[in-house]
Amino acid sequence: MGLGIAQTAASSGYAVIMIDVDLEAAVKGIAKIDGQLSRLAAKGRINEEQRLETLGKLRPAAGLKEAGDAAVVIEAAPEHKALKLQLFRELDQICDRKAVLASNTSSIPITEIAAAAKHDDRVIGMHFMNPVPVMPLVEVIRGLATSDEAAGRIMSLAQAMGKTPVEVRDVPGFAANRILMPMINEAIYTVYEGVASPAAVDQVMMLGMRHPMGPITLADFIGLDTCLSIMETLHQGFGDPKYRPCPLLRSYVAAGWLGRKTGRGFYVYEEQER
Repeated sequence: MGLGIAQTAASSGYAVIMIDVDLEAAVKGIAKIDGQLSRLAAKGRINEEQRLETLGKLRPAAGLKEAGDAAVVIEAAPEHKALKLQLFRELDQICDRKAVLASNTSSIPITEIAAAAKHDDRVIGMHFMNPVPVMPLVEVIRGLATSDEAAGRIMSLAQAMGKTPVEVRDVPGFAANRILMPMINEAIYTVYEGVASPAAVDQVMMLGMRHPMGPITLADFIGLDTCLSIMETLHQGFGDPKYRPCPLLRSYVAAGWLGRKTGRGFYVYEEQER
């Protein structure tokens, strides 16, 4: 998600600092973006000048201190609450007071994340859809303390990046994943209970409901660990058993079968797709 956000921002004309756990990871990230841009150029969707211009907007970096002069910070760390709270605690101390701190969290309430920051009025949710360069939606989520100024700036930024921002309430899962993840979880239950194979479940939803991608394939694409984290957030946040993660989903995550990114989930993927 972080790579997609960086690519989209850079292609929209923004100077982007890509901060990762170490410099090598950030450099590899830019190389992956270059690969995506090269494929777009080969298909004639962008020209060589646009590819080079976008790459020129990206700078790799390591360490949160590099975000000190940023006007907007978009956090795209893994979906672990403790990690995100620590990041926002540090960013609040490092960044200029006028900077807006946005989280791309898939499900964690923004008010909880903002509580880690002294200046909680500038913390907001900016939830992109995957793949970011393709999907037009951005969910914008205000925490209890989020200012109108911060919300307005993020709505404008999303539009400038070619997205359609939709403001939703600050509840676990927001709107998109409160709808999507229970469907994916139920699809996995269907496999778990022997109703149908993963391929059959996908065929039913694609051919019968006109979904462009079946829910099992989509779960592998998103990452089964991310799906599990979101379902756990929904289950804990609402206390409703209808959000209980399927035991098969838990088993796959425990086994390290996380989907495309590990080469195996409900389907097995070729080495080059990892």
